[in-house]
Amino acid sequence: MIGLILNDNRIESDVRDMLYAFFFGEKIKKVTDTSDQYELYMKAEVTYNQVAFCLIKEEQVIAVTQCQGISRDPVKTALYDMLSDVTKKELPWGTLTGVRPTKIALDGIEHGKSHDDIINGFLETYHCTVQKAEICTKVAEYEHEILQKIDYEEQYSLYIGIPFCPSTCLYCSFTSYPIARYKDKVDAYLEALFKEIDYVSRMCQNKKLISVYFGGGTPTSINADQLRRLLVKVKQSFDFTHVREFTVEAGRPDSITKEKLEVMLACGVTRISINPQTMNQETLNLIGRAHTVEQTIDAFWMARKVGHKNINMDMIVGLPGEDIRHVEKTLQQIYGLKPDSLTVHSLAVKRAANLNIQMERYRSLIKGATNEMLELVDDYAGRLGLSPYYLYRQKNIPGNLENIGYAKPGLECLYNILIMEEKQDIIALGAGASSKYVFEDRTPKIQRSENVKNVDHYIERIEEMINRKSAMMEDKYKNVIL
Repeated sequence: MIGLILNDNRIESDVRDMLYAFFFGEKIKKVTDTSDQYELYMKAEVTYNQVAFCLIKEEQVIAVTQCQGISRDPVKTALYDMLSDVTKKELPWGTLTGVRPTKIALDGIEHGKSHDDIINGFLETYHCTVQKAEICTKVAEYEHEILQKIDYEEQYSLYIGIPFCPSTCLYCSFTSYPIARYKDKVDAYLEALFKEIDYVSRMCQNKKLISVYFGGGTPTSINADQLRRLLVKVKQSFDFTHVREFTVEAGRPDSITKEKLEVMLACGVTRISINPQTMNQETLNLIGRAHTVEQTIDAFWMARKVGHKNINMDMIVGLPGEDIRHVEKTLQQIYGLKPDSLTVHSLAVKRAANLNIQMERYRSLIKGATNEMLELVDDYAGRLGLSPYYLYRQKNIPGNLENIGYAKPGLECLYNILIMEEKQDIIALGAGASSKYVFEDRTPKIQRSENVKNVDHYIERIEEMINRKSAMMEDKYKNVIL
């Protein structure tokens, strides 16, 4: 436990983020003095436009530093230098703790900066390693080529959430409900969702839909007839003339059947995900994935045989009990399947996930992702002919690493880029869905409307969910003729 002593709450978030990056897994509690028996204390005192930091261990001051200014960069740089010296650790992303480092590189590109200037900015301002600066800039350059073709004002994307899963994974914090217990509520859920679809399609009739993404949960956890009805409803409700991709997260191999694969193909789905997360059976059992390695392989080849030509696979590095040997085993088997894209997540310990709630049970197994693992992923992706096209980070990743998507040229997931770069409206429907509206002339630039997470509440309060959207959509799309 780390005691945090502050006299100014404006810097609390940045101080916490930096402490957590260096001392992963330690709880940080705000205190008023050193009277509690904590092993470590961080004291940060703001005086006018200066911050003094003091690190105290066993009643002894072990490090001090200060910075001019209380904005993010000077505060985090001063802390980074001090904590790096104390712990003898360097973080691959340096002082960057935000989730979208590619925004920095993309902004540089849009303002005419050269590749080398952007790299030097990462190194000098944020203390990133050369490797992270290079891959972030490479991804941003890739994104820039794709995003140049997007008309942000006239176009939008659609997310539809299906909050049901075969089981809840140990690391998951998404809105998901076990389908075995909730199967009798799926039809009522779809009925409510159809009402939301009707409203949104009416409001967006004068805008061009370019990307559709079904996530969850696991959309294929519902039965084939329910999936067909939903896909048909979406195709009938929205104009698909300009849609460049239609993704369904098939996700869990144990939710996939030949009939569902045929339904998706017949309804125009152009991209699916079949997600092993790991190809090590003992890890699958530990994390609550109720499928086998063989089911993953069988589902992949079944999808190919049905006719799906753009298949993504997700994997997680840093899963409990896994080291680089386990990661290489997973990569070897994925290499044999040759998916069209590969999305790699560094394990994040989410606050609401069972992994965090039961941390004492699993602490000894969590070593986290390592940069060596991600370098191995990059090597295998290259051998598969896949290039990195989007990148993002999450808080609470051991090792302070990243998530990254690779794809064959032309088969990138546009939705993934758009959701990360926040340049286009993404209208989200379903329980737990959060819509993002971009206002170039307002502060904050990104505004949201959120749906309740609970399935029963979503069904019961669907009119309220629509009203939440209407407050934002009728303002943003006031030129639409209803």
